Amino acid sequence: MLDWSRIDTVLLDMDGTLLDLHYDNHFWMEHLPMRYAEVNGIPVAEAQALVIRMTDELRGTLDWYCLDYWSDTLKLDVPAIYREIEDRIALRPHTDRFLRSLRTMGKRALLVTNAHPDGLGHKLEVTGIGQWLDEIVSSHDLGHAKESSLFWHALQERQPFHPGRTLFVDDNLHVLGAARDYGIEHLLCIRQPDSKSPAREISEFPAIHDFDEILGSAVP
Repeated sequence: MLDWSRIDTVLLDMDGTLLDLHYDNHFWMEHLPMRYAEVNGIPVAEAQALVIRMTDELRGTLDWYCLDYWSDTLKLDVPAIYREIEDRIALRPHTDRFLRSLRTMGKRALLVTNAHPDGLGHKLEVTGIGQWLDEIVSSHDLGHAKESSLFWHALQERQPFHPGRTLFVDDNLHVLGAARDYGIEHLLCIRQPDSKSPAREISEFPAIHDFDEILGSAVP
């Protein structure tokens, strides 16, 4: 249980934290390679290997998350293909209650995401979670991925917060490490960001399966 009296600001990742990461994993590992294979007349397995190799080379960079970059690189309308499987976009368990509870408790809730604005806007439209957030910040607006220390300095300039009285929740260990290095006091990792994959053993940071574990009886 968290001591909510010591927290004023809550920074929240989106994919794998508020939303089920299965949508994105399915897109990058299966759906996009299938579309690339169709357009280029190659086997799906070959397209999958190509996409995996290319994404691995850029992992943790802003381009890795940039739909415009992948549209240019793969010569495909990636945002349009992204929308073809929108029925897979889903909230993680108890996300809606958690966001409403933050409002009830008077906490400032900011979405801080590496998601590209095209994908971000679409997911906000599908899920409606924007109504519970005080601010929404994409790393593309700041010019640095959350894995970089420069992101956290830029976020502080854009949306000032007290690191010692801030909770940050993410599913990415590298991002959480960057936040810890910046000085954010309260950190939580999501054990099972993809509902179709097994829960992970997390030792580097405190970890939860879902948000009810940290709400308890703090709110109705």
